[in-house]
Amino acid sequence: MSVSAGRIVALALLAIGLVVFFVFGLDKFLSLNALKEHRETLQGWVANHWVLTAIAFAAIYALAVAFSLPGAVFITIAGGFMFGPYLGTVYVVVGATIGAVGVFLVARYALGETLRAKAGPAIKRMEAGFRENEMSYLLILRLVPLFPFWLVNLVSAFLGVSLRTYTIGTLLGIIPGTFVYALVGDGAGAVLDAGGDLNFGIIFEPRFLAPIMGLAALTCIPIVYKRLKARKDGAAK
Repeated sequence: MSVSAGRIVALALLAIGLVVFFVFGLDKFLSLNALKEHRETLQGWVANHWVLTAIAFAAIYALAVAFSLPGAVFITIAGGFMFGPYLGTVYVVVGATIGAVGVFLVARYALGETLRAKAGPAIKRMEAGFRENEMSYLLILRLVPLFPFWLVNLVSAFLGVSLRTYTIGTLLGIIPGTFVYALVGDGAGAVLDAGGDLNFGIIFEPRFLAPIMGLAALTCIPIVYKRLKARKDGAAK
């Protein structure tokens, strides 16, 4: 199979995945109503088949991320509900990282080279700057809950981030936000029993957002140091 054919197949698979997701109405399972309706079944799976359920959960999460399906936050909450905040975070992070690596590789080899070849000098300068501090930039993009997960996947592939940096940055960068939503899921049963609604904006509350932003600020230190050092070295010449 030629490279061009391989690119076409990769993109076609992503498109088919999205079509199947909506045509068969699978989106209805990514909602609070689905969690309310099936929570006893989910708890039964965990109680009777913990290992298989954990593997299946991580695999489903990986597929959701790989196909850039909407509603991953509901799966994260379900993870916290099913496995608790700590193991739920572990399973989500593993699944999300595997799925993110998959879509990153598809985007890089199917579109990355073509888009970079057509990019103007401004984009190429951005790529050079990003790659110089790629771990710091990637951690910031993952930590700050303002950037869509799927968009960071594509931008990273487009800007030529190394696979190693992308994998480590994704794995570490999504832990804080995932843990917050897993906490929400852990308390979901009691909230739903009381007839309440889950607070999806909890990650923007100061008690959660402040430490996440603090971590993002720490990742900026290497970037700032390099720039200050470059200015100092330039002035010394």
